[in-house]
Amino acid sequence: MVENALRNLPAVSDVLAQPAVAALLAEGYRQDIITSAVRERIAEARAAVVDGTAPPTAEEVARDVAKATQQSEADWPVHVLNATGVILHTNLGRAPLSPESIRAAAAASEGYSTLELDLEDGKRGSRYGAVARLLRQLTGAEDAIAVNNNAGAMLLGLAAVAAGREVIVSRGEASEIGGGFRIPDVLVQSGARLVEVGTVNRTYATDYERAVTEQTAALLVVHRSNFRVTGFTHEPSLVDIAAVGTAHGVPLLHDLGSGALLDTAQFGIGHETMPQESLAAGADLVFFSGDKLLGGPQAGLAAGRADLVAALRAHPLARALRADKLTLAALHRTLLHYIRGDAMQQIPVWRMISASQEELSERARVVAERIGDRATIVDGSSRLGGGSLPTDELPSRLVSIDASSVGGPDELARRLRAGSPPVVARIEDERVLLDLRTIPSERDAELARAASAALATAADA
Repeated sequence: MVENALRNLPAVSDVLAQPAVAALLAEGYRQDIITSAVRERIAEARAAVVDGTAPPTAEEVARDVAKATQQSEADWPVHVLNATGVILHTNLGRAPLSPESIRAAAAASEGYSTLELDLEDGKRGSRYGAVARLLRQLTGAEDAIAVNNNAGAMLLGLAAVAAGREVIVSRGEASEIGGGFRIPDVLVQSGARLVEVGTVNRTYATDYERAVTEQTAALLVVHRSNFRVTGFTHEPSLVDIAAVGTAHGVPLLHDLGSGALLDTAQFGIGHETMPQESLAAGADLVFFSGDKLLGGPQAGLAAGRADLVAALRAHPLARALRADKLTLAALHRTLLHYIRGDAMQQIPVWRMISASQEELSERARVVAERIGDRATIVDGSSRLGGGSLPTDELPSRLVSIDASSVGGPDELARRLRAGSPPVVARIEDERVLLDLRTIPSERDAELARAASAALATAADA
């Protein structure tokens, strides 16, 4: 039975002769690429036939290949409207860039640039210099370096400072970060040996003190960016841990994560430790992200003592982890917003965080009116996301949509994602919610149209 079905699979030549595939070849697609795609689709069909599926016709295979080929030509990643209320949404690309940062990255991609050239003497320059200068001004660090992401920055720092030696870290901070990566695993890859002190909930400065040996290369503090330990707890201050390091001539490394250069407490949420505070408290090297609360492109920043940063720059991993010209151009322009004092107005992350209840309520009212009687306004909350202040929420006003006419909230959420532009909403208590905090105000009308289109039924058409 299966053998007969397999014999009915179309031949590659038959599929290539079908109009759908012939049209692709006529448009200029390479014969070998299309032929390979046809063979791959027939192989998939063969496996399905073995499992009991009927064999497709040559026309069906040709149609599948043409559809897949055309989909591969679409822009990627696809731009979406983030109505989840999660500001630093990892799945949606974290921090959106400011218009100036976008233009800077675009300009860097056109033609040639002075990425590693000193125009004054015509000799090779450093790709790190411009960004490092701004980071020194903003954080008080002696020097800084930018690499591809924060995990890379910490890996480079540990490899340069502690390879083959011991790094002391609190047992309560040997945590798992995004994507299943664990701090102990990063330490192992750097060549350093992990020494855990204290307990999951209580660690003291004396625990670090007792663990220091001749093999100790560094003390490491990992900011608990994506979880909180509450109840019967104790952790020493950064000042106290720095004092232990100073007494023994051991550098203190601080993995901050989010990279907030502005005080989050001014917006009614918790205070996220800033790099400048960490350095002032005695950290010798801090690591933080570019695409979280900093509001820039994906990057890992290490700032601190000049001799330690020099060791990072000289390490072979620095080349493997280095940031490209587009990242550095966008990062440079993002940092300039802080230098000029207009970060709150120009960097989208801070505009979202600082949006007032009154502003959000008025915008939600207008959007709800445009959607119609199936939309109402409700109280809700937004989150920072991206591992920043995981237990803190920003009060918000949301547009709640009754999805009963289209088959329920899951179906409406699917329709929103399938729309143009795609809208990513959230579902709570059987309601589809649109949070305007993470929608640029100039796109409110577009959001309302997308929601109205998703709510349309056959009777509405």
